[in-house]
Amino acid sequence: MNIRKKLREKPNLHTGALNDILFILLLFFLIVSTLANPNVVKVNNPKGKSDTKAKQNIVVSIDKENKIYINQTLVAENQLDTLINAEVIKAKQFLDTPSVVVNADTISYTGSFFKIMASAKRAGAKVVASVKP
Repeated sequence: MNIRKKLREKPNLHTGALNDILFILLLFFLIVSTLANPNVVKVNNPKGKSDTKAKQNIVVSIDKENKIYINQTLVAENQLDTLINAEVIKAKQFLDTPSVVVNADTISYTGSFFKIMASAKRAGAKVVASVKP
């Protein structure tokens, strides 16, 4: 009678590739998270002391050549009031008080910034200035 223990192989789970897959997924999600707001014109913002994020309903940008954009669409300065008012009316369908985020370059004219703020206030929107933290 043969009463010896049989030599069994223990089950193995190879997890070497799991580390590579998790690293690639981490990089993918980090890159995708930086593309969160596609309707922003690249400008050089002034630096701020506190970091408060506003929900960006309407983004108005002023670049270094003092060109004004509403959600990446170039706008003439004489049409600024009517276009901001139209955007605020569209946003009021979904929100009580929409916010206009002013994204101004550091060397842009302050007069344009204040025109945008006044237009947004007349339209009944909240005005937020975007600065770098």
